[in-house]
Amino acid sequence: MALQFLLGHPIFHRACVTLCLIMLWFPQMARSADSPLSIYTQVSTTKATLLNIQFQSVQNGWAVGSGGTILRTIDGGKKWKRVTSGTSSLLTSVFFVDPLNGWVAGAAGLLKHTTDGGNSWSSQSLDTQQPLYGIYFTSPTVGWAVGGGGTIFHTTDGGDNWVEQASGTTAALYAAHFRSDRTGTVVGALGTVLSTHDGGITWTPQETQHAVTLFDVVFTDSRTGWAVGNAGALFQTIDGGATWVDHTLPCGKTCTRLTDLLKIRFTSPREGWIVGERGMFYHTTDAGLTWSEGKSITPHSLFGLSFPDSTAGWASGENGTIVQLQPTR
Repeated sequence: MALQFLLGHPIFHRACVTLCLIMLWFPQMARSADSPLSIYTQVSTTKATLLNIQFQSVQNGWAVGSGGTILRTIDGGKKWKRVTSGTSSLLTSVFFVDPLNGWVAGAAGLLKHTTDGGNSWSSQSLDTQQPLYGIYFTSPTVGWAVGGGGTIFHTTDGGDNWVEQASGTTAALYAAHFRSDRTGTVVGALGTVLSTHDGGITWTPQETQHAVTLFDVVFTDSRTGWAVGNAGALFQTIDGGATWVDHTLPCGKTCTRLTDLLKIRFTSPREGWIVGERGMFYHTTDAGLTWSEGKSITPHSLFGLSFPDSTAGWASGENGTIVQLQPTR
């Protein structure tokens, strides 16, 4: 996080450094004005709960959810088309590493792969009946899938073969983020944060000192990362995941209980976005030093969030909800 205010006469340098570190490790709800945002509800043609959404570009996107639902758009969500998935099982995650190669995961170890942009899907085999909650690929060949009971699987051949890795936990794992083929972080229930620096050969637990359920994790660079979870849980690391500091968001002026935060994305080191239950939405423009007071942008809980670039994003959730988020510059 840039410490841009460390300027001026040297006599103030030590005091400014101290003040800066205090502000860095103890951020608060934003008092500053939030950037304007235009919100557009899109017609998804389904009432399924859409648990995940991903856009590879501002035109090409996919959403997945209950009842084996896979939706695809090629025009930025003006039209969403249902694609045959070959399953009626719950789909929890979608990940495209490029416009053609993608994976969806779901209940009972279900994993499917496409090589044609999502027009057709074929099954891939994992030796598990645990539900899969998260997928992350660093290339068309190298990827990971995480899920219930501490499940972590790894592939180096695009999913033709998957090898289980020892996570050292039985907690459900909900999300993964890899900065390279060797360095990654996984989060899950009971405050679980695991990190690897050898591609998952070994996974090391990181200390959060909280038993919250963490639903998502993202890194903005090699050292700075964020994780979100239930009851407003928001954690930050500035040392590559070795330590995590609690920045749980307070309830705010209008809410009656802490909001479950379900997905977090950053479009730059300074600008980030969070969505959660009851359609709640949060935004930062100062690298998480402050966050806008939460507001509901839809009556439905939002589980998925994707920003292909800084000009447009999409969120998905209950009752087939898909909303486009367009920052006003």
